[in-house]
Amino acid sequence: MANDRTLTYYAQNAEAFFAATVDKPMEEAYRRFLPLVRSGGAILDAGCGSGRDSRRFLEAGFEVTAFDASAEMARLAEAYLGRKVHTMHFMEVPWQAAFDGLWASASLLHLPFEELPPALERLAAALRPGAPFYASFKYGNGSWEKEGRFFTALNEARARALLQEVDALTLESEWNSPDNRPDRGGELWYNMLLRRR
Repeated sequence: MANDRTLTYYAQNAEAFFAATVDKPMEEAYRRFLPLVRSGGAILDAGCGSGRDSRRFLEAGFEVTAFDASAEMARLAEAYLGRKVHTMHFMEVPWQAAFDGLWASASLLHLPFEELPPALERLAAALRPGAPFYASFKYGNGSWEKEGRFFTALNEARARALLQEVDALTLESEWNSPDNRPDRGGELWYNMLLRRR
């Protein structure tokens, strides 16, 4: 499975990935997402990576629950945050209507396109009605593997095709943004802000 190969990549490169991403905040996405979350509310960071975004949310006064499919990344994020980070896959998320916001930055993109609808439905079930759901993908139309990691890209048309299969979520807004890592010049990201019905 692509997911197994991706997890092997993170097991072998966790510390390098942590160092490359922990100081690259997502200010535009924060500005769009956080005002939609109830003040002091609970946010689920789904595929938290380094824990960078969880830390930003904690500093802003939100309650945060974080998880990552990679045990190695979860361990590093836990040390960085000073709090428990769960190790689980998207389809293992157990919560029901427990969160006021969900954040999935560059995490769902590791699933094959056909696995995205059930994953989105599972994550949406963890949200309270009307709560925001942020997700980001590499911009494009297709899937590929690079250096051991599997990627699914989205663009506007592909996102609409995807969301036709997801009853629980509606599209609130979408935008493109450049990759903010210096070695990724020219790469674009597709961002979408969804709402739980």
